[in-house]
Amino acid sequence: MAKHFSTLQHDVWLPYKFAVGPVFQRFYEGLKEEKILGNRCPQCNRILVPARSFCPKCSVDMDEWVEVSQEGEIVSWTVANEPFFGMPVEPPFIGALIRLDGTDCDLLHLVGGIDLSSPDTITGKVKKGTRVKAVWRAEKEGHMLDIHYFMPI
Repeated sequence: MAKHFSTLQHDVWLPYKFAVGPVFQRFYEGLKEEKILGNRCPQCNRILVPARSFCPKCSVDMDEWVEVSQEGEIVSWTVANEPFFGMPVEPPFIGALIRLDGTDCDLLHLVGGIDLSSPDTITGKVKKGTRVKAVWRAEKEGHMLDIHYFMPI
């Protein structure tokens, strides 16, 4: 059967705004004050960051807020050298899963403060278990990137 139409390729850009809800609102407000807030499950006692409205393990409401450490360690990491949709900053950059001290889950964020021009420099400074601490932006907007990046210590 013959095709009676043609197709075109086109990229569609759909900017949007969304309501974050009361839990993420409080989490983001904490970032404005240079505080990383999580919440503790009343049943399993895990502390989760970013904060959640309920424990994904126990399915109970989590309304106990705790300020957590701004230091932790890298669990896993990668270097992004090519641009992609939704990237947080222009490449190159390091994205890492970071386990903040005293928490029970990993936070995805940027690692910075190191020279990214040489793979040897990167692998000399960044590896699983590397200790890091939060570096804050001077101007805060109540956004995950109010933490500019985590720097190796």
